[in-house]
Amino acid sequence: MTGWKRIVRDAIVVAAASAAVGILFNLAREEGIPLVAESPYEIFVPCPEPLGEVDAVLPTSGLLDQVEIRAGRTLVIDAGSSSDFSSWHLRGAINIPFDYIEPVADQVIRRVASSRARHVVVYGDGADPDSGRELARELAGRGISNIAFVEGGVQALKSARGAE
Repeated sequence: MTGWKRIVRDAIVVAAASAAVGILFNLAREEGIPLVAESPYEIFVPCPEPLGEVDAVLPTSGLLDQVEIRAGRTLVIDAGSSSDFSSWHLRGAINIPFDYIEPVADQVIRRVASSRARHVVVYGDGADPDSGRELARELAGRGISNIAFVEGGVQALKSARGAE
C-alpha cells in the first residue's frame, strides 16, 4: 500500500473510532445530546448588557463648570482613546477609554464610585453611537447614579469652549 493510501485509511479508521466513542458516550449519559436537532438552534442571541438610563446635557451645562469639577461635585470622564485624551480634554477630566467589545473593568467602576462626586458627566466622540453615551449607560447599569453624557461629544465641547 502506498503512503497516501495508508494516510487516508488511517484517517478513516480514526474518524470512525472517534465517532463510535462519541456516540457510545452520548448514549450512556442520562440526557445525551440529540443526534438530530429537534428544533433550530438560536445562533443570533443578544448578549445581556447591563445598560442604564442616562440624561443628555449640553456642552454649555453648568455641571461642566470648573467650580463644580474642582469642588468634586462633578466627575468628568473622557471616553475617548488615550491619544485623543492627551491631545485635548477638559481640565479636571479623567480618561476611561470606552471599548464597544470589552465591558468596563470592576476596578474602574470602583474608582468612579469612590470619587463621591454628586454628578458624573461623560463625553465621547459624538458619533452615532456616541462612545460617551454608551460608557455612561454602562456605568449607570453597573450602579453609578446621577450620570449624564454630553450631546455632541468632544467636538461640541471644543466648539462651546473655543478649544481651550
